[in-house]
Amino acid sequence: MITKTALSILALGIAATAGAQAQQITGAGATFPAPVYTKWGEAAKTAIGLELNYQAIGSGGGQNQILQRTVDFGASDAPMSAEKLESGKLLQFPTVMGAVVIIVNLPGVEMNQLKISGEMLADIFEGKIKKWNDPQIVEMNRGVTLPNLPIAPVYRADGSGTTFVYTSYLASVSPEWKEKVGAATSVKWPAGAGAKGNDGISATVRNTKGAIGYVENAFATQNKLTTIQLRNKAGHFVKPSMEAFSAAASSGDWAGAKNFAVNLIDRDGEKSWPIVSVTFIELPKDPKDGERSANVIKFFDWSYKNGSALATSLEYIPLPAAIQDVVRTAWHTQVVGPDGKPVY
Repeated sequence: MITKTALSILALGIAATAGAQAQQITGAGATFPAPVYTKWGEAAKTAIGLELNYQAIGSGGGQNQILQRTVDFGASDAPMSAEKLESGKLLQFPTVMGAVVIIVNLPGVEMNQLKISGEMLADIFEGKIKKWNDPQIVEMNRGVTLPNLPIAPVYRADGSGTTFVYTSYLASVSPEWKEKVGAATSVKWPAGAGAKGNDGISATVRNTKGAIGYVENAFATQNKLTTIQLRNKAGHFVKPSMEAFSAAASSGDWAGAKNFAVNLIDRDGEKSWPIVSVTFIELPKDPKDGERSANVIKFFDWSYKNGSALATSLEYIPLPAAIQDVVRTAWHTQVVGPDGKPVY
């Protein structure tokens, strides 16, 4: 007969074995895709025994950490330059596409009621339009009662791919912004106050009457933040929605994009949302630990195959199947272990 003590020891042994089967992979970087990576991580732990430890520290931090090889992979919304990828011996590949949205705190103004053009956004973040009842905004929003409040722009204080995406949009619609400020993960903002991360911008906007900021869409949706309509390249005002995001995503020139760095900013189309971007992973081509890199690839391969519904539920756009297959070829041909063989 098996004693209670023996059964307890057996149970502990089984639990320890089950725990040991979950292998950990580490990544750091972009806050933009953090909600979907978190969901994929939770699902993959159960499905394939891989535990994701992902630190959303911003794209700049993610690029630095993978260049220093302190994590298994880096994540960035700003595509790494071809020169950095080559010198760092990194493969860059896309995971999902998502949108940046504009959030506001305006008493009496409801969700997606306010309309703004890209040119006006640039002027607001340059400090040229200072009041919410400025004649330009009033003219664009007839029938909406706009308060006599100072406009308080809020921007990311940390190096951020979301900032790269947003400033790329402002640079595309405003020659003055392009010349004076430019597009980067970190810029010298002409006006406003900085906050760290999507959560920092969200909290600052929520607590400041008259504030305006930018965050990735999934974050705005999860936190029920008040968003606005934007005028797109075709001259139509569009609300942030999956239909508008998908319209922009479908127009990308994947075939002509080096290192998968396709440009989805301010695309043509009546329904297109103007601030859509791909988000990327950077993975060493010459990993010291081939098994860990193989697990990273296994995780994202599983996510491609099984994570589309989770991504869509958070209002990200999954990659086209054809692009997923091109990425799989890149994994097999470019990521080589110490033994000289493909890791996956």
